[in-house]
Amino acid sequence: MAGYVSGMGGAAGSFGGPRVISIANQKGGVGKTTTAINLGTALAAVGERVLVLDLDPQGNASTGLGIAPEARVRTSYDVLVGESSLLEASLATAVPGLYVVPANNDLVGVEAALANDGTRPFKLRDAVSALIGQQRSRPQDTPFSYVLIDCPPSLNVLTLNAMSAAHAVLVPVQCEFFALEGISQLKDTIDQIRATLNPQLEIQGVVLTMHDQRTSLSREVAENVRAFFGPKVYETVIPRNTRVAEAPSHGKPILLYDYDCAGSQAYIRLATEIIERERRFKAA
Repeated sequence: MAGYVSGMGGAAGSFGGPRVISIANQKGGVGKTTTAINLGTALAAVGERVLVLDLDPQGNASTGLGIAPEARVRTSYDVLVGESSLLEASLATAVPGLYVVPANNDLVGVEAALANDGTRPFKLRDAVSALIGQQRSRPQDTPFSYVLIDCPPSLNVLTLNAMSAAHAVLVPVQCEFFALEGISQLKDTIDQIRATLNPQLEIQGVVLTMHDQRTSLSREVAENVRAFFGPKVYETVIPRNTRVAEAPSHGKPILLYDYDCAGSQAYIRLATEIIERERRFKAA
């Protein structure tokens, strides 16, 4: 990352348009994709128009939103290499108001495809800028109010693009033993990116996931994370819930799969918290 320079222009925040939030943690299995899918669904359910950008080569967010592999004609790879716009690559989901730019294994080749491009950390930021221009030229269409980026579990050119394009980062933290180690590394990464690529980047919030209130470990991790991040941690905690784990295999967000389960209700509360935090941010 030290080879990238900060002089490539402003962050996404200078463009206006949708609020861009990267959902990131360098650790795998913490609930990034589940959070992206279900937060997007909950925001759409309260009237927001949301675009989920799948930036993980595994394409799990695409699968979890019901997009079959053969339907992924244009993907986030095409967006990053300049062969498609975000609007052209976006697909409607079963949730009204929720769209997805799908991903597949082509993303593995992005690093090589952009190897000689000095602007490679800013490809997604430029695509977001183009999206805003397209939406302004089409006033008859309802514009996206949120872009949620599902990041891969590593610091590579994909994550750098997500962080460079984003206004803020939402950090899912699994309530398990090595949680604090992972988020302290992520905080260092965010500080580095803020210093070199995107000075406007902030932590929107930290969400505790896979919480089991019956175990002392979950309670202890939650206390430690709240001590580390303070008010950045959302009050809402996402419980460990079988129905949440089952939903992606059916190609459905949990709010469609089982609206009444504890996981669904938790994501609705989380969306409410995020919207309220966004309102306070805009009013400040």
